Amino acid sequence: MSHGRLSVLCRGLPLPRRLCRAWFTDWKPRGPPTPAAMENGSDSRPCGEGGAPAAQKATITEGAARIAFPSANEVFYNPVQEFNRDLTCAVITEFARIQLEAKGIQIKVPGEKNLQKVVVNLMEQEEENVEVKEDANLAPGDQPQTAAVGEICEEGLRVLEGLAASGLRSIRFALEVPGLRSVVANDASAQAVELIRHNVLLNDVAHIVQPSQADARMLMYQHQKASERFDVIDLDPYGSPATFLDAAVQAVSDGGLLCVTCTDMAVLAGNNGETCYSKYGAMALKSRACHEMALRIVLHSLDLRANCYQRFVVPLLSISADFYVRVFVRVFVGQAKVKASASKQALVFQCVGCGAFYLQRLGKASGDPSGRVKFSAACGPPVAPECEHCGQRYQLGGPMWAEPIHDLDFVNRVLEAVSTNPSRFHTSERIQGVLSVVTEELPDVPLYYTLDQLSSTIHCNTPRLLQLRSALLHAGFRVSLSHACKNAVKTDAPPLALWDIMRCWEKECPVKRERLSKSSPAFHILTVEPRLKANFTIREDANPSSRQRGLKRFQANPEANWGPRPRARPGGKVASAGLEERRRLLQNKRKEPAEDLTRRTARLKSFPCKRFKEGTCQRGDQCCYSHSPTETVVSTDVPVTDHPYNQNQNSPGPRGAAELGVD
Repeated sequence: MSHGRLSVLCRGLPLPRRLCRAWFTDWKPRGPPTPAAMENGSDSRPCGEGGAPAAQKATITEGAARIAFPSANEVFYNPVQEFNRDLTCAVITEFARIQLEAKGIQIKVPGEKNLQKVVVNLMEQEEENVEVKEDANLAPGDQPQTAAVGEICEEGLRVLEGLAASGLRSIRFALEVPGLRSVVANDASAQAVELIRHNVLLNDVAHIVQPSQADARMLMYQHQKASERFDVIDLDPYGSPATFLDAAVQAVSDGGLLCVTCTDMAVLAGNNGETCYSKYGAMALKSRACHEMALRIVLHSLDLRANCYQRFVVPLLSISADFYVRVFVRVFVGQAKVKASASKQALVFQCVGCGAFYLQRLGKASGDPSGRVKFSAACGPPVAPECEHCGQRYQLGGPMWAEPIHDLDFVNRVLEAVSTNPSRFHTSERIQGVLSVVTEELPDVPLYYTLDQLSSTIHCNTPRLLQLRSALLHAGFRVSLSHACKNAVKTDAPPLALWDIMRCWEKECPVKRERLSKSSPAFHILTVEPRLKANFTIREDANPSSRQRGLKRFQANPEANWGPRPRARPGGKVASAGLEERRRLLQNKRKEPAEDLTRRTARLKSFPCKRFKEGTCQRGDQCCYSHSPTETVVSTDVPVTDHPYNQNQNSPGPRGAAELGVD
C-alpha cells in the first residue's frame, strides 16, 4: 500500500487526540542528550518524548505516589533512598506547621486526627463536640483556616525540586505534605520533564506540581528577588551538589528551608582531600569520625556561600545514612549575625598515630561590659608540633562547622509526629530510631572516637561499650553515641583522660610489651602511668534509652547489592541483568575470596618444607609442605614458612584431615 493511500485511511479514522500524540511520542526517533542535562547532574534519558514504548514501563508505588518508570536505565531511581524521601516529607511537614501557625493556619496531616480521637476519653470527646458545635455557629470569616493534603494553600509554601528526574519526590510532597502553594519539579532533560508530566497526570496533582525544564542553577538565579524566592529548595543530585549551592542560598526565602544531599562520600570522607577542597572549600581527613566530619564540611560550605550575600545558615537536622549525607538548614538574612560565622568554623588537628584530635576556631567572639560583641582572630595552635601521647605528627583538616548540627527542639517535633503516626511512612521505625539517637547526642561536642580505634591503637582487647561509657561517667565526663557510627564514643573528655582510661583497661587485659616497637604509638602510650583511676563498673545511665528500647538506630542492609546505583545513561543502554551480575562480581572485591579446598591443597604442595631449604629433608625432590598423614598434619592457621613437624603430630582435632588439606 502506498504512503498516500495510508495517509488517506488514517485521516478518516476517529482516533482521539491523546492516543495519536502518545503513538507519535513512542515512535519518535531519539536525539543526542543536551549539554545542560549532562551538567545538571541529571543526564538521564527517560521515556516520554523520544522514550521507550509504554509496554516497557513499570509502575512503582512509594508512599502515596505511583510512578511510571522505564524498565531500562534511562532515569535515575534508587529504592534505597526511600528513607531519604520519607524523612524529607516529615521534615517539610513540621516546617510547614511552624510557618503556617505563625499565620493562623492549621495543617491537617493524614492519620493524626484519628489517632487523637483514640487517645482522649469520653469527657474530652464531649467537650470537643461542644467546641465543634460552637465553631459551626461562627461566621464563615471567623472559621479557623486549615490546610489539607492535596489542596492549594494560598499562603502556603513554595517548593522547588531542582533535580526532579521522574518527579517522585515532588509528587510525594503534593500527596503527603499539607500547606503547599506550589511545587516546581525541574529537570534539565526534556525526556525527564515529559516523564514528570506523565506521572503528575497519573497522580492527579497537576494543580500543585508544575513541571519545568531548565538548568537548576539558572532557574534559581532567576528567583533571587524576595517576592519570587522559594520557601523550600530540595537538591538531591547524583554526586556532589557543590555547583548548585551558590544559587540555592540566594533563591531560598528569608528563614526558608534548604535540603541538600551529598552522595560523593569518597570525597567527603577523606579519600581525596584536594578534591574536597575544590568542591567544598575544606580539607577532609581520613578518620573514624569521617562521616560526621563530612556533615560539618557540607554545613561549612553552605554557610560560606551564604555569607557572601549577607546570609547565614542554622542547621535543623544533619543525617549520615547509607552512602550519603543529608542536611536540612534554614537560611536567614542578617549582616550582624554573619560576622559571627568565623567563630563557628574550626580547623582540626588530628594525630596520625593515636588519632587524638583538637579543634582550633577560626575566629573569636567576645563581649564587653556595654553588651557589644567584638570579633577578632583566634589564638593558637592548641597543640605542639608532636603529639604528647605518642610522639607522632598532626594532620590539619577543615575548616568545618564546629557548632551544633541539629536543632533538638525541631528534631523532637519531627520525632513526636512520626511516633504518633507511624503508618504514615514505610520507614517509620528507622526514622524513629535515627532521630532518637540524634536527640541523645552531645550537641556541643564535635566528632567522636570509636571503640575499635582506641583498642587497636594500644593492641589490647576491646572493652564493652557500656564499660567505657561507665568509666567516662564515673570520671565526671559526659558521653553519648552518634547516629553516624555504631561504635562511636562522643565525649567531652580530653584525649589525656581518655588514654588514661585505656591504660587502666590495659592493666586488666595486659599487652605483651616485648612485642611492641619502641617507635609505635602503643609503646609511647603504655609507658606512661595513668593519673586517672578508671572505674569500669556498669552504671544505669550508661545505657542510652534508644538502646534499651531496641530501636533500629543504625543502617541495616535494605536489599541485596544495595548501594548508590549507577548513573542513568542516555537510551538506557545498561541492561538490568548485566548490571546485577556486575554488582555480584564486584561485591567484596578488595577481600580475598574463599579458596577452594582442592586448590588450597594443591597450592600448599608447591611449597617445600623448611628442612628442604636447609638441605636436610629426607624426602629430597619429593618434599612438599604437606607430607603424608602419618608424618604430619598441616594447620590452616600457620604460615607456609613454618615446618610441618613443628605442628601437632597427633589427631587433627575438631577439624578433620580433609579440612586441613592433608595429602
